[in-house]
Amino acid sequence: MTDQQFMAEAIRLAGEKMEAGEGGPFGALIVRDGAIIARGWNKVTSSNDPTAHAEIVAIRNACSALQSFDLSGCELFVNCEPCPMCLAAAYWARLSRIVFGADHNDAAAIGFADAFIYQELALQPADRKLVTQQLMAPEARQGLASWLDLEDKILY
Repeated sequence: MTDQQFMAEAIRLAGEKMEAGEGGPFGALIVRDGAIIARGWNKVTSSNDPTAHAEIVAIRNACSALQSFDLSGCELFVNCEPCPMCLAAAYWARLSRIVFGADHNDAAAIGFADAFIYQELALQPADRKLVTQQLMAPEARQGLASWLDLEDKILY
């Protein structure tokens, strides 16, 4: 399949699942070596899970199918530019490429907070709308430091 065919499938999936009442108008595919490994669509409202974005669902499905948290060599096709959460998940999953249709400004134009969250991330934590407070940093750092001594850790 071509990039255009994968994108057409992501767009089709988004519309189908939106019309079925499963969530917002977003669909995603994970592709490896020219084959669809996993599909995902927005399930935020149908699952009462604010993290159930199409990209997250597709990444979870691909990881399950491949029995790996490392999706190196895989590509994400999504009908709209990933929000910051989904973009971060794509990095954590080590995806090789993201191909998107509409952008985050298009999502903002229909009422989704993508552009607002992108703006918030550029601010210092104290300047964000979401009240953020750091507490017990030395103790928390000590707990994190114990990771270095863990002999059977799996790096990710």
